[in-house]
Amino acid sequence: MQCWTGLGQVPEDFGPSVVTIGNFDGVHRGHRSVLARMIDDARTAGLATVAITFTPHPQRVHRPETAPPLLTGDADRLELLAETGLDAVLLVDYTLDFARQTPEEFVRGYLVDGLRARTVVVGRDVRFGRDNAGDLDTMRALGERFGFTVRVIEDVTGAPDATAAEEGDRRWSSTWVRELLAAGDVRAAQRVLGHPHRMRGVIVHGDARGRELGFPTANLEPEAEGMVPADGVYAGWLRVVRPDGAAQDATAPSAACAPLPAAISVGTNPTFDGAQRRVEAYVLDRTDLDLYGAQVVLEFVARMRPTLRFTDIDALIEQMHVDVDGVREVLGASDAPN
Repeated sequence: MQCWTGLGQVPEDFGPSVVTIGNFDGVHRGHRSVLARMIDDARTAGLATVAITFTPHPQRVHRPETAPPLLTGDADRLELLAETGLDAVLLVDYTLDFARQTPEEFVRGYLVDGLRARTVVVGRDVRFGRDNAGDLDTMRALGERFGFTVRVIEDVTGAPDATAAEEGDRRWSSTWVRELLAAGDVRAAQRVLGHPHRMRGVIVHGDARGRELGFPTANLEPEAEGMVPADGVYAGWLRVVRPDGAAQDATAPSAACAPLPAAISVGTNPTFDGAQRRVEAYVLDRTDLDLYGAQVVLEFVARMRPTLRFTDIDALIEQMHVDVDGVREVLGASDAPN
């Protein structure tokens, strides 16, 4: 998948194309369903496929005080979009100047001149241009004027799993995933996402308390990307994507690395009267890893238990052994020598 961060990077011979527009936070099953249909239709017609998305999220520019936590940062969002089979993504730097464009200026500059759109795929509630003045009728009128068709994709609905009849049919959305993560239900979040929820960041030094207890943990930096789920202990995977931890170009693919089974703790360490909320991971059966400074991705598979306060260290260590055994069973991970 090609990834561009400006119209100047789009090849002159790119297109004609089918274009869709969205934030694609989390790249959940609703997004994937829309993109799959769009890609199938485009291939039948011999057209290229491209998604326009934005960084930062527009709400962080217009209403930063009420903007929701993002499910994915740019690197993971682009990595997940690449998995859909898109030919290209245009990652637009969302600024107030960009937002001041009229609907016609946006359509002419990005869709017509920039990407040579033959078809534009949008939701029924699409809004674009200055003050969100453009809507579906506006897009259709501009399509007639500039020579592209508009295809409306209806919302994709469903329950998080076949047994959750009480949920009924609900629109697959990033908001739904955030609700599930806030409740610690990463299993249901995975069913809505179509993949495990992930966080990405650099491993930093902590209190070294885990090493003293026999369970050395890798502490994720506070600035890590991806929404932090509810406090508790989780089964998951740790994948090193940049051993040197250097800032990653979001448009560059992550380095390949086999995922390592991990017990992931989210919380303040109440047994030790901790105050700072942390995300830390113990890679099962490994005390030899030196991950300081590495950039890693953590994937959350299942919540094992909520955060607890223990009366003494021995009780904590005993529970940690229970947690590790439970994580091993959930992940199907066998014992490994140090």
